[in-house]
Amino acid sequence: MTRESTTEYDAIIVGAGFAGMYQLLRLREDLGLRVRVFERGTGVGGTWYWNRYPGARCDVESLFYSYSFDDQLQQEWQWTERFPTQPEILRYANHVADRFDLRPDMSFETSVESAVYDDDRHRWQVTTDDGQRYEAQFLITAVGCLSASRVPDFEGVEDFTGETYHTGRWPHEGVDLSGKKVAVIGTGSSGIQAIPVIAAQAEQVTVFQRTPNFSVPAQNRPLDPEEQAEVKAHFPALRQQARFSPAGVLVSDPIGATADLPEQDRAAELRKRWDEGGATIMSAFTDTAVDETANEVTAEFVRDQIRSIVKDPTTAELLLPRDHPIGTKRICIDTDYYETYNRDNVRLVSIRETPIERITRAGVRVDGTDYDVDVIVFATGFDAMTGPLNQIEIRGRGGQLLREKWAEGPRTYLGVASAGFPNLFMITGPGSPSVLSNMIVSIEQHVDWISDYISAIRRDGLAAVEPEQDAEDTWVEHVNEVASYTLYPKAASWYMGANIPGKPRVFMPYLGGVGAYREHCATVAEQGYPGFTRVGVPVPSDPAPAVPAPA
Repeated sequence: MTRESTTEYDAIIVGAGFAGMYQLLRLREDLGLRVRVFERGTGVGGTWYWNRYPGARCDVESLFYSYSFDDQLQQEWQWTERFPTQPEILRYANHVADRFDLRPDMSFETSVESAVYDDDRHRWQVTTDDGQRYEAQFLITAVGCLSASRVPDFEGVEDFTGETYHTGRWPHEGVDLSGKKVAVIGTGSSGIQAIPVIAAQAEQVTVFQRTPNFSVPAQNRPLDPEEQAEVKAHFPALRQQARFSPAGVLVSDPIGATADLPEQDRAAELRKRWDEGGATIMSAFTDTAVDETANEVTAEFVRDQIRSIVKDPTTAELLLPRDHPIGTKRICIDTDYYETYNRDNVRLVSIRETPIERITRAGVRVDGTDYDVDVIVFATGFDAMTGPLNQIEIRGRGGQLLREKWAEGPRTYLGVASAGFPNLFMITGPGSPSVLSNMIVSIEQHVDWISDYISAIRRDGLAAVEPEQDAEDTWVEHVNEVASYTLYPKAASWYMGANIPGKPRVFMPYLGGVGAYREHCATVAEQGYPGFTRVGVPVPSDPAPAVPAPA
């Protein structure tokens, strides 16, 4: 394709979720750039556009799972529940798109197939699935960490004569499961949220579980208008606290180290947090994430709750997680998940020792037993963090393919850029807190940092910037070192890529905490972005700033 048929922009953004929307707004309104957003869906919302399965709900409280960059926006939007549902979050996303008139700069139903860096002209050449070609100085990926849905390669899937759905690609018009026999394969977060709702509709639900996960009650409730007004009155201070907190959320402080507390005090604190609902139970003690003995105290408390809720002892035993420390897989937040197994129309089949043999014409076969169903729901998760980026053919200097560079695990500097890929910025990429945090807090921090850096690049007349190899290596080493001080690597989690056959086992997000990460990024900016090579002016001689030692 000739250059005459190429449309040029200053920046191209891939994805129209919360990250893409805010990044567009910052570059367009504050920097005055010509920007184009490409989105494969028909509308905005990202994760909340695609994940429309029954029971889909955020595990961060609604008042803080929202933008903070505009005071009028955060004051005018009224949430209805403590933990927001997918439809309400999607309505919020559409409200933001309308309020700031974002859609004219977006191309929907358009997938980016390739992005190739032109070394000589310092421009990204982007090709979409309709064959159109675009160019921009900057390429920004806002593809989300959990957007590459995965269905295991079960033998016989194509033979099944009933309906099949993936929780991450649920039909927009919904699915009527009334009077149907349904198989749900997978008991991660989406399965745990969907199963109670499906069970209330379907004639029969058979849950196929490979690995039980820890789940705690959401204790969801309607939001009282007075409570909402009180929180909003203190938003500036509360938002600032969240920005410098470990996970971008406000939770009660730990009451101490597990070993230093009497057993009755530990039990009382865990009970209080269980009754409060949400993930606050994970912050009851200072040592839960780093000490196996301490971790087991919280883990066994949750197991005891499962035993007390599920009436059938055999089923309860199958639901008890024992193969990983609590919290080392993302803790699930549920509404009546364990109670659902007390229903007459729900049965649990363990596929840990005897995996699914095949999908048959009529259903699912396990250990020689056929389970005939009308519908199969795959709650089988995602190729997390790197998967969405690896789906695009991204080629940097010299034609280097990003997915090949990352063949042994992702390598980034600060989680926002990768050596050899000039002017490519990744919002909540691997090596940043991302999925270990309130994503909106992390998104806003990344977008603001990227926007400020792009402003500095253009102010200084630079053609391109990219991480220096030494800076990237130092950051990757730091990310790995911080993870090694915790229990997280002991779990075969999607944080480690363990749910994808052949994917390297590398802990991908940054465990140092949202606040510490923010401060480090701010230091890099204040020092003139050491650790980046600059094209257009002499390369700075100062080394990258020292990476902080793990806490």
